[in-house]
Amino acid sequence: MQIDFAPSRQSTLGVEWEVALVDSETGDLRSVANEVLAGVHALHGGLDADDEHPHVKQELLLNTVEIVTDVCTTVAQAKAELHRNLVELRKVTDPMGVDLYCAGSHPFAPPKLQPVTDKERYARLIDRTQWWGQQMVIYGVHVHVGLDRREKALPIVDGLINFQPHFQALSASSPFWGGEDTGYASQRALMFQQLPTAGLPYQFDTWAGFEGYVADMVHTGVIDDITEIRWDVRPVPRFGTVEMRIADGLSSLQDIGAIAALTQCLVDDMSTTLDNGGTIPVMPPWYRVENKWRAARYGMEAIIILNAAGDEMLVTEHLERELERLEPVARKLGCVAELADVERIIRGGAGYQWQRAIARDNGGDLRAVVKDNVKRMRLA
Repeated sequence: MQIDFAPSRQSTLGVEWEVALVDSETGDLRSVANEVLAGVHALHGGLDADDEHPHVKQELLLNTVEIVTDVCTTVAQAKAELHRNLVELRKVTDPMGVDLYCAGSHPFAPPKLQPVTDKERYARLIDRTQWWGQQMVIYGVHVHVGLDRREKALPIVDGLINFQPHFQALSASSPFWGGEDTGYASQRALMFQQLPTAGLPYQFDTWAGFEGYVADMVHTGVIDDITEIRWDVRPVPRFGTVEMRIADGLSSLQDIGAIAALTQCLVDDMSTTLDNGGTIPVMPPWYRVENKWRAARYGMEAIIILNAAGDEMLVTEHLERELERLEPVARKLGCVAELADVERIIRGGAGYQWQRAIARDNGGDLRAVVKDNVKRMRLA
C-alpha cells in the first residue's frame, strides 16, 4: 500500500477542540449536536444542505461538537480562530439553554446513556468495541504541525511520545468518571487506549514499515481506512502533518495556546535536528507505557523516565528545563507568550487539580465542577 504524504509548510499548525454541550441549569450533558449544527449551518446561508461547516464539526456523540481551525502560521492566529468560532457557536447554544464545556471527561454523566451520532462508521465502532466503546464520553485537544518532508514524520512521532507525560500532566482534567473520583489525574488517557487502534503508537524504522502496518490493518478488517488509527501521536498523510492527540480537553484558550505552542516548538526543534543530520532519541516501549501511566495517575506530581538509561525527574522540573531550551525556537515561531503560559499552568494548577478543589469546596457537588468549567469557557 502506497501512502502519499501531502505537501505542507514546515511548522504551520491547526488545532481541533472537542466541546461538550451541557444544560445551563443542571450541568448534565445535552445530546443536541444535530440541532446545534443545524443552527450554525443556518448562520451561513451560502452553505448547501449537504455541506459541512468548515469550522464546527460533528463528533462521535450527540453531546459533542468539534471546533477546528484553518492552517495557521502562529499559535496566536489559531487562538483567534477558535475564539471567533466559539462566539459563533454561542449564538446558537445560548438561546437553547445550552452551555459549552470542555475537560477530559464529564464528572457525573452516565457514559452508557449518551446517544451516538447516527453515522455508519460510528455504529460500526460501537458494535465492535461494545462496553468500551460505550464509555467514550471523553474530550480532547489535538494539535497538527506541518512537516516539509515525509521522512520526518515517524521520527517526530517517536520524539513527541517522549513528551507524552508532559502533555498529559499539563492537560489532565478527567479525575471524575460517572460521579466517582477515580484517583487518576486523567481517566481519559487510560479509557481511550482501550479502543483497538488507540493508545501509544508502534515504532517503525521506515515509512514502508508504516505502510505495511496500515495495509495489514485494512486487509484484516481492523480498520477501513487510515483515519481510524487513533494513536496518541500519529502522522496524518492527507494533511502533511504530525498530530499530537495526548491532551485532555481544556476549558481555557490560554491553556490551549500553551499546549499548541509547546507542540509547535518541539516539532520545529526536532525538524531542525533532522535537517542538520541528527537523530531523535527513542525510549524503549516499556518506558513509554510507564510514563503514560504515571502521568495519567499522578499528573503534575509524576516522576517520569527521561531516556533509555532510565534517568528520572519530576515532570514539572523537566518541563521548566525544556521551556528554557525552547525559548529561541518560540522566538522564531512567534509564540513566546504562548509558550510562557506553560509555566502559568505549572504555577496555577492543571484542570484535575482545580476540579478536585471545586468539588471539595462544594461538599462533593460535581455540578459545581461543571459550572466552574463553563465559567472558564465563557472567559475564553
